[in-house]
Amino acid sequence: YPDPAYNKLRQTIAERYALDMKRIICGVGSDEILKLACRAYLKPDDEALYVAHSFSMYPIAIKSVGGVAIEVADHNYTANIDAILASISDKTRIILVLDAAYAEFVDQKDYEAGIELVERSKNVLMTRTFSKLYGIAALRLGWGYTCEEISQILDKVRDPFNIPSSAQVAGVAALKDTEFEEMALAYNNKWRTWLTEQITTLGLTVVPSQTNFILIKFEDRDKSAAAANDYLLSHGYILRYYSSGGLEDCLRLTVGLEGENKEVVKLLKAFLGN
Repeated sequence: YPDPAYNKLRQTIAERYALDMKRIICGVGSDEILKLACRAYLKPDDEALYVAHSFSMYPIAIKSVGGVAIEVADHNYTANIDAILASISDKTRIILVLDAAYAEFVDQKDYEAGIELVERSKNVLMTRTFSKLYGIAALRLGWGYTCEEISQILDKVRDPFNIPSSAQVAGVAALKDTEFEEMALAYNNKWRTWLTEQITTLGLTVVPSQTNFILIKFEDRDKSAAAANDYLLSHGYILRYYSSGGLEDCLRLTVGLEGENKEVVKLLKAFLGN
Protein backbone atom coordinates (compact mmCIF):
# COMPACT_ATOMS: atom_id res chain seq x y z
CA TYR A 1 0.00 0.00 0.00
CA PRO A 2 1.15 3.58 -0.60
CA ASP A 3 2.00 5.95 2.22
CA PRO A 4 -1.52 6.98 3.31
CA ALA A 5 -0.32 10.43 4.39
CA TYR A 6 1.98 10.94 1.34
CA ASN A 7 4.56 12.48 3.69
CA LYS A 8 7.46 12.74 1.22
CA LEU A 9 5.25 14.41 -1.37
CA ARG A 10 3.82 16.93 1.09
CA GLN A 11 7.28 17.61 2.48
CA THR A 12 8.63 18.31 -1.02
CA ILE A 13 5.72 20.64 -1.84
CA ALA A 14 6.20 22.44 1.47
CA GLU A 15 9.92 22.92 0.87
CA ARG A 16 9.42 24.09 -2.70
CA TYR A 17 6.91 26.81 -1.80
CA ALA A 18 7.86 27.47 1.85
CA LEU A 19 4.54 26.16 3.15
CA ASP A 20 3.31 24.45 6.31
CA MET A 21 3.25 20.73 5.51
CA LYS A 22 0.29 20.13 7.87
CA ARG A 23 -1.89 22.41 5.73
CA ILE A 24 -1.31 20.56 2.45
CA ILE A 25 -3.89 18.10 1.10
CA CYS A 26 -3.27 15.92 -1.96
CA GLY A 27 -5.78 14.35 -4.29
CA VAL A 28 -6.40 12.37 -7.45
CA GLY A 29 -5.92 15.48 -9.55
CA SER A 30 -7.15 18.79 -8.21
CA ASP A 31 -10.59 17.45 -9.23
CA GLU A 32 -10.70 15.28 -6.13
CA ILE A 33 -9.84 18.19 -3.85
CA LEU A 34 -12.73 20.18 -5.29
CA LYS A 35 -15.01 17.20 -4.66
CA LEU A 36 -13.69 16.85 -1.11
CA ALA A 37 -14.55 20.49 -0.41
CA CYS A 38 -18.08 19.88 -1.69
CA ARG A 39 -18.37 16.65 0.28
CA ALA A 40 -17.29 18.41 3.47
CA TYR A 41 -19.17 21.69 3.20
CA LEU A 42 -22.30 21.11 1.10
CA LYS A 43 -25.50 19.26 1.83
CA PRO A 44 -28.44 18.86 -0.57
CA ASP A 45 -29.88 22.22 -1.70
CA ASP A 46 -26.90 24.21 -0.41
CA GLU A 47 -25.52 26.61 -3.01
CA ALA A 48 -21.97 27.03 -4.33
CA LEU A 49 -20.85 29.75 -6.70
CA TYR A 50 -18.60 29.34 -9.71
CA VAL A 51 -17.62 31.70 -12.52
CA ALA A 52 -18.90 31.25 -16.09
CA HIS A 53 -16.46 30.01 -18.75
CA SER A 54 -14.33 28.22 -16.19
CA PHE A 55 -13.60 24.59 -15.27
CA SER A 56 -16.48 22.24 -16.09
CA MET A 57 -15.67 20.19 -12.98
CA TYR A 58 -17.02 22.91 -10.66
CA PRO A 59 -20.75 22.30 -11.28
CA ILE A 60 -20.13 18.54 -11.52
CA ALA A 61 -18.49 18.49 -8.08
CA ILE A 62 -21.25 20.65 -6.59
CA LYS A 63 -24.08 18.55 -8.02
CA SER A 64 -22.39 15.28 -7.02
CA VAL A 65 -23.35 15.94 -3.39
CA GLY A 66 -26.79 17.35 -4.15
CA GLY A 67 -25.68 20.97 -4.06
CA VAL A 68 -27.02 23.72 -6.30
CA ALA A 69 -24.45 25.12 -8.73
CA ILE A 70 -24.85 28.87 -9.26
CA GLU A 71 -23.06 30.20 -12.33
CA VAL A 72 -21.88 33.80 -11.98
CA ALA A 73 -21.33 35.92 -15.09
CA ASP A 74 -17.76 36.94 -15.84
CA HIS A 75 -16.40 40.04 -17.59
CA ASN A 76 -14.29 39.48 -20.69
CA TYR A 77 -13.47 35.95 -19.50
CA THR A 78 -12.31 37.31 -16.14
CA ALA A 79 -13.93 36.73 -12.73
CA ASN A 80 -16.25 39.59 -11.76
CA ILE A 81 -15.97 40.05 -8.00
CA ASP A 82 -18.99 42.37 -7.77
CA ALA A 83 -21.12 39.77 -9.56
CA ILE A 84 -19.90 37.07 -7.18
CA LEU A 85 -20.80 39.16 -4.13
CA ALA A 86 -24.22 39.94 -5.59
CA SER A 87 -24.90 36.21 -6.07
CA ILE A 88 -24.40 35.26 -2.43
CA SER A 89 -27.57 34.08 -0.70
CA ASP A 90 -28.53 32.55 2.64
CA LYS A 91 -27.91 29.13 1.07
CA THR A 92 -24.39 29.89 -0.16
CA ARG A 93 -21.79 27.65 1.47
CA ILE A 94 -18.82 27.72 -0.92
CA ILE A 95 -17.65 30.92 -2.62
CA LEU A 96 -13.88 31.16 -2.69
CA VAL A 97 -11.87 28.17 -3.82
CA LEU A 98 -8.91 29.50 -5.79
CA ASP A 99 -8.12 27.06 -8.59
CA ALA A 100 -4.52 27.84 -9.56
CA ALA A 101 -4.05 24.97 -12.01
CA TYR A 102 -2.05 27.19 -14.37
CA ALA A 103 -0.18 29.22 -11.75
CA GLU A 104 3.25 28.05 -12.89
CA PHE A 105 2.67 29.54 -16.36
CA VAL A 106 1.63 33.02 -15.23
CA ASP A 107 4.22 35.78 -15.54
CA GLN A 108 1.93 38.75 -14.88
CA LYS A 109 3.50 40.72 -12.04
CA ASP A 110 0.21 41.41 -10.21
CA TYR A 111 -0.78 37.73 -10.06
CA GLU A 112 -1.04 35.81 -6.79
CA ALA A 113 -1.78 32.09 -6.94
CA GLY A 114 -3.54 32.14 -3.56
CA ILE A 115 -0.83 31.19 -1.10
CA GLU A 116 -0.74 34.68 0.38
CA LEU A 117 -4.52 34.77 0.77
CA VAL A 118 -4.54 31.36 2.44
CA GLU A 119 -1.85 32.49 4.88
CA ARG A 120 -3.94 35.44 6.08
CA SER A 121 -7.35 33.73 6.00
CA LYS A 122 -9.16 30.86 7.68
CA ASN A 123 -11.69 30.04 4.97
CA VAL A 124 -9.71 29.90 1.71
CA LEU A 125 -8.62 26.82 -0.25
CA MET A 126 -6.11 27.00 -3.11
CA THR A 127 -5.83 24.05 -5.51
CA ARG A 128 -2.93 23.11 -7.80
CA THR A 129 -2.19 20.31 -10.26
CA PHE A 130 0.65 18.32 -11.74
CA SER A 131 -1.29 17.83 -14.98
CA LYS A 132 -0.33 21.03 -16.79
CA LEU A 133 3.27 22.26 -16.53
CA TYR A 134 4.62 18.91 -15.32
CA GLY A 135 2.78 16.92 -17.99
CA ILE A 136 1.79 13.95 -15.80
CA ALA A 137 -1.98 14.22 -16.18
CA ALA A 138 -2.28 10.46 -16.67
CA LEU A 139 -1.04 9.85 -13.11
CA ARG A 140 -3.81 12.08 -11.67
CA LEU A 141 -2.14 14.16 -8.99
CA GLY A 142 -3.09 17.49 -7.46
CA TRP A 143 -2.68 19.33 -4.18
CA GLY A 144 -4.33 22.03 -2.15
CA TYR A 145 -3.31 24.49 0.53
CA THR A 146 -5.60 25.87 3.23
CA CYS A 147 -5.75 26.52 6.97
CA GLU A 148 -4.98 23.57 9.23
CA GLU A 149 -8.59 23.17 10.35
CA ILE A 150 -9.95 22.85 6.80
CA SER A 151 -7.02 20.62 5.81
CA GLN A 152 -7.89 18.23 8.64
CA ILE A 153 -11.56 18.18 7.64
CA LEU A 154 -10.75 17.43 3.98
CA ASP A 155 -8.34 14.71 5.12
CA LYS A 156 -11.11 13.03 7.09
CA VAL A 157 -13.49 12.81 4.13
CA ARG A 158 -11.00 11.62 1.51
CA ASP A 159 -10.60 7.97 0.58
CA PRO A 160 -7.68 6.16 2.25
CA PHE A 161 -4.65 5.46 0.03
CA ASN A 162 -6.03 7.88 -2.57
CA ILE A 163 -2.58 8.68 -4.00
CA PRO A 164 -0.79 5.66 -5.55
CA SER A 165 2.91 5.25 -4.81
CA SER A 166 3.77 5.86 -8.47
CA ALA A 167 2.04 9.25 -8.44
CA GLN A 168 3.72 10.20 -5.15
CA VAL A 169 7.17 9.40 -6.53
CA ALA A 170 6.46 11.19 -9.81
CA GLY A 171 5.25 14.29 -7.99
CA VAL A 172 8.42 14.50 -5.91
CA ALA A 173 10.59 14.03 -8.99
CA ALA A 174 8.65 16.66 -10.96
CA LEU A 175 9.06 19.29 -8.26
CA LYS A 176 12.81 18.70 -8.15
CA ASP A 177 13.30 18.84 -11.92
CA THR A 178 13.56 22.62 -12.20
CA GLU A 179 15.52 22.32 -15.45
CA PHE A 180 12.48 20.75 -17.13
CA GLU A 181 10.22 23.45 -15.70
CA GLU A 182 12.36 26.22 -17.16
CA MET A 183 12.51 24.48 -20.53
CA ALA A 184 8.76 23.87 -20.62
CA LEU A 185 7.93 27.46 -19.67
CA ALA A 186 10.28 28.91 -22.28
CA TYR A 187 8.87 26.58 -24.93
CA ASN A 188 5.29 27.40 -24.02
CA ASN A 189 5.88 31.16 -24.03
CA LYS A 190 7.57 30.96 -27.44
CA TRP A 191 4.91 28.91 -29.18
CA ARG A 192 1.89 30.45 -27.47
CA THR A 193 3.11 33.84 -28.71
CA TRP A 194 3.74 32.42 -32.20
CA LEU A 195 0.32 30.75 -32.38
CA THR A 196 -1.40 33.94 -31.18
CA GLU A 197 0.34 36.04 -33.82
CA GLN A 198 -0.21 33.57 -36.67
CA ILE A 199 -3.88 32.94 -35.91
CA THR A 200 -4.59 36.65 -35.42
CA THR A 201 -3.05 37.26 -38.86
CA LEU A 202 -5.65 34.88 -40.30
CA GLY A 203 -8.36 37.29 -39.16
CA LEU A 204 -9.47 35.33 -36.09
CA THR A 205 -9.67 36.73 -32.55
CA VAL A 206 -7.46 35.20 -29.86
CA VAL A 207 -8.34 35.82 -26.22
CA PRO A 208 -5.20 36.87 -24.26
CA SER A 209 -3.79 33.88 -22.37
CA GLN A 210 -1.36 33.21 -19.53
CA THR A 211 -1.71 29.44 -19.81
CA ASN A 212 -0.61 26.65 -22.15
CA PHE A 213 -3.60 27.15 -24.45
CA ILE A 214 -5.34 29.88 -26.41
CA LEU A 215 -9.03 30.48 -27.06
CA ILE A 216 -9.83 31.23 -30.70
CA LYS A 217 -13.05 33.03 -31.66
CA PHE A 218 -14.76 32.39 -35.01
CA GLU A 219 -17.12 35.31 -35.61
CA ASP A 220 -18.00 34.51 -39.26
CA ARG A 221 -21.12 32.36 -39.42
CA ASP A 222 -20.01 30.85 -42.72
CA LYS A 223 -16.70 29.85 -41.13
CA SER A 224 -17.94 28.77 -37.72
CA ALA A 225 -16.11 27.15 -34.85
CA ALA A 226 -18.18 23.99 -35.32
CA ALA A 227 -17.22 23.78 -39.01
CA ALA A 228 -13.57 24.48 -38.20
CA ASN A 229 -13.66 21.75 -35.55
CA ASP A 230 -15.04 19.23 -38.06
CA TYR A 231 -12.38 20.23 -40.60
CA LEU A 232 -9.54 19.86 -38.10
CA LEU A 233 -10.90 16.53 -36.85
CA SER A 234 -10.99 15.22 -40.41
CA HIS A 235 -7.26 15.95 -40.60
CA GLY A 236 -6.44 14.30 -37.27
CA TYR A 237 -6.31 17.35 -34.97
CA ILE A 238 -8.48 17.47 -31.85
CA LEU A 239 -9.12 20.91 -30.38
CA ARG A 240 -11.61 21.62 -27.60
CA TYR A 241 -15.00 22.59 -29.03
CA TYR A 242 -17.65 23.99 -26.69
CA SER A 243 -21.12 23.16 -27.96
CA SER A 244 -22.77 25.11 -25.14
CA GLY A 245 -22.09 27.54 -22.31
CA GLY A 246 -21.73 30.66 -24.42
CA LEU A 247 -18.52 29.57 -26.14
CA GLU A 248 -20.12 28.03 -29.22
CA ASP A 249 -18.08 30.33 -31.46
CA CYS A 250 -14.75 29.25 -29.92
CA LEU A 251 -12.11 26.55 -30.15
CA ARG A 252 -9.46 26.00 -27.50
CA LEU A 253 -6.02 25.11 -28.82
CA THR A 254 -3.34 23.68 -26.53
CA VAL A 255 0.27 24.49 -27.37
CA GLY A 256 1.71 21.38 -29.00
CA LEU A 257 4.93 20.23 -30.60
CA GLU A 258 6.46 22.50 -33.22
CA GLY A 259 5.23 20.44 -36.15
CA GLU A 260 1.72 20.21 -34.69
CA ASN A 261 1.52 23.96 -34.09
CA LYS A 262 2.56 24.73 -37.65
CA GLU A 263 0.19 22.16 -39.12
CA VAL A 264 -2.82 23.53 -37.20
CA VAL A 265 -2.11 27.04 -38.49
CA LYS A 266 -1.75 25.65 -42.01
CA LEU A 267 -5.06 23.81 -41.71
CA LEU A 268 -6.87 26.86 -40.31
CA LYS A 269 -5.53 28.93 -43.19
CA ALA A 270 -6.85 26.37 -45.67
CA PHE A 271 -10.22 26.21 -43.89
CA LEU A 272 -10.62 29.97 -43.99
CA GLY A 273 -9.57 30.11 -47.63
CA ASN A 274 -6.69 32.50 -46.93
